[in-house]
Amino acid sequence: MKAKDLRKKTRAELDTLLLDLSKEKFNLRMQKGTGQLAKPDQVKKVRRDIARIHTLIKEMAGS
Repeated sequence: MKAKDLRKKTRAELDTLLLDLSKEKFNLRMQKGTGQLAKPDQVKKVRRDIARIHTLIKEMAGS
């Protein structure tokens, strides 16, 4: 997910997306713990997307 695309979204949309990504991160952690994780790189991508959203939310709050 690109930051450019995320900037077009509203705060409510970002909050919803953040919640969805947090749930996905939890599911990926559970899969990793049970040895069922097919794509280990997915954890890193989700973590970075969550960080991007947090950064954009802070930018919105600052301006």
